[in-house]
Amino acid sequence: MSKDSLKTQMLTALAPASARTSVQTSARTSARTSARTSAPAFAPAVVTDRTAAPLYRTLQRSFTRALAEGRWKSGQALPSESRLAEQYGVSIGTVRRAIDELVAERILLRQQGRGTFVAAHTPDRLLFHFFHVVARAGRSGIRAGHSSADMRQPAGVVRELPSTRLRSFRHGTADAEVARALGVRTGARIISIDNLLELGGRPVIHDQIRISAAMFPGLDQKRFETRTGTIYGLYQQHYGINVVRSSERLSALPCPAAIARSLGLRAGHPVLNIRRVAYTYADRPVESRVSWVDTREHEYLSDLWKNEQDAAR
Repeated sequence: MSKDSLKTQMLTALAPASARTSVQTSARTSARTSARTSAPAFAPAVVTDRTAAPLYRTLQRSFTRALAEGRWKSGQALPSESRLAEQYGVSIGTVRRAIDELVAERILLRQQGRGTFVAAHTPDRLLFHFFHVVARAGRSGIRAGHSSADMRQPAGVVRELPSTRLRSFRHGTADAEVARALGVRTGARIISIDNLLELGGRPVIHDQIRISAAMFPGLDQKRFETRTGTIYGLYQQHYGINVVRSSERLSALPCPAAIARSLGLRAGHPVLNIRRVAYTYADRPVESRVSWVDTREHEYLSDLWKNEQDAAR
């Protein structure tokens, strides 16, 4: 088998059936050009770079690209595994493994007897995957809308969905630190949002949120305040931007005077400082957030333990 023929087979192995004829024709045309000009011997395929990773990884990237392009919307069911296998020309086992990886990353959700769905940013998803501040062990708390049996979690941990109060909403420009976090140039237009989060009826967290104005065109204070769900739900529902992971850095710092006033602390009181960058598909930054947490009665809990019930929510 010639080198060009082998490359053609590699390019078409995972491409949807409707794309294979054009891929093969493109590869043959490119091969003829190569003989005359030493140009690359094949054109890009719908699914690329299979030689560097197992097939299921390449298929996983293809599914992620479909999600990023909005072909599958939040809350929407994916086609059946057999249909996807036929479309991409792979085995059902390969499709299942690719989906397993996205379920493990909580980008997709499996619902027994119903199928596989694109994860939507519900209050539950916020509470159990992105919000990590809980009452200290032994202190009382409420989990809004849930009984203690709803979710498996460490003994004695009570999670509470915070109530949010907007402190400020304004347009401005990115300083160097925010620009690095958001992947924009210094001086780019941003939206700055300050929220006060209450737990147990008292202020516990002051959030400083920074997002790119170009990524969220038309977002104003009214739309932000009248959202029907979480902030990440707003990003997803109105802008098609799905936060799939976050990176956090924690430190103990003296509380700045303005933040201390909102939390009912004296200036300089030690607080937990959390610097988070939230990402969508392909590690594209969506949001930079700095949280100042009063830890007198609350603490940070990162529960890395996983089970099928948690992953399915």
